[in-house]
Amino acid sequence: MAVAASRGELTVEVVAAADCAWFDAQLAERHYLGAGRPVGDYLRQVVRVRGAPAALLVWGPSCYALKDRDRWLGWSATQRVERLKLVVQNRRFLVLADQHAAPNLASQTLAAALRALPAHWQQSFGYRPLLAESFTDPEAYEGTCYKACNWEAVGSSAGYSRHRADFYVANERPKRLWLFALDPRARAHLRAAEVPGECRPGVVAPPSGVLPVAQPQLLSLFEVLQKAPDPRAKNTRFRIGAVLTLVALALLAGRRDLAAIVRFATTLRPPQRRLLGLPLRTGTRGFYEVPGYGVFYAVLGRLDHTAFAALLSDWLLAHAGTLPQALSMDGKMIRDHLGLLTLAQHEDGAPQAVAVYDQKEGTPRCEQVVATALLEKIPALDGKLITADALHCQKANARAVVEKGGEYLFHVKGNQPSLLAQAQVLDAAAAALDARPAPPFLSRRPAVAAE
Repeated sequence: MAVAASRGELTVEVVAAADCAWFDAQLAERHYLGAGRPVGDYLRQVVRVRGAPAALLVWGPSCYALKDRDRWLGWSATQRVERLKLVVQNRRFLVLADQHAAPNLASQTLAAALRALPAHWQQSFGYRPLLAESFTDPEAYEGTCYKACNWEAVGSSAGYSRHRADFYVANERPKRLWLFALDPRARAHLRAAEVPGECRPGVVAPPSGVLPVAQPQLLSLFEVLQKAPDPRAKNTRFRIGAVLTLVALALLAGRRDLAAIVRFATTLRPPQRRLLGLPLRTGTRGFYEVPGYGVFYAVLGRLDHTAFAALLSDWLLAHAGTLPQALSMDGKMIRDHLGLLTLAQHEDGAPQAVAVYDQKEGTPRCEQVVATALLEKIPALDGKLITADALHCQKANARAVVEKGGEYLFHVKGNQPSLLAQAQVLDAAAAALDARPAPPFLSRRPAVAAE
């Protein structure tokens, strides 16, 4: 055994190569599913109690697509493909000792293994996972030890079993799906614009043709952007609707600069290129060309960026609530002096509206002015909380949010000394009120210190 992590009487170890035969023999003999076959990144753990083996666990690749898991995470198709390796699956869990002789042994050993898993996985494969998943058969097990370890039951599998390498058959026995966050902010990290540095080696480039929207939404977006005026000469090879749709899709997929937009366009498959009306290369059958760097540069250099942002923003508002989860685009630059301001959901980064600006402040199209116009354009903000940094802590923005039924939380800094002083006075008064003894008829929840 090697790579140990201990906590009191429990010691968690990664099984060394020399001990894999013993480990697999135990699973083959005593686990109702057998030992299984190693695939992908595959980790064996043994939990010892006072030196004696008490539990065996196997961790491996997660399922490619789970509707309930992906909905819980708020992933887009692109994010799922890129970050799937950051989710690991508990494939086997076998308690060796007599559970009646040691109460709560299953939950204790599982909890110990989970605490050690991120470091074990990073040491073995070079990246740190963020989420664990597992399944239980509700007809045979209640999943009590998972509940005791704070796993969350989020749904079930579709009830299919692998029959061949690429073929599944219905087994009419869907399994309960459990998820466990290996990091306090795992859910936010997995759908953020970027994952933490120690997780990035586990992020993979998506294969060709993975789009941030479904085909009906792709066609709808293409139809809208076809109406944009073309700033170039007429009779161009690549029509404006196709070029702008590629730009919009790339931005929704998290691409941040012109080179990344060009690379994204090259990943489209022939049927997707055909839907956008891209030209067929002369002398070929089914090879549709995509615009090169020069085409995108020419279009974005001459484009009416405000009109483009308005078209895209209207489309996003029209499809609010129906789009797959998308990445936030706030603060990204398309070109050196073109800023893209985004109003995006906090939980999943899905954009709600976008606008363009040229500078942070001081111009007619600066970020401050554009932000106020963007808030005023949104028809309603009922039940929504709008947060912003100190740049947007302005009366006009606060008024626009409140008048549309929303609430705001703006950052106050020293650039507005009077407002900052008022906020500090209010904060001190609130703290003094909170320190007074509570009346007998009021109960207060004790403060919980974060570990």
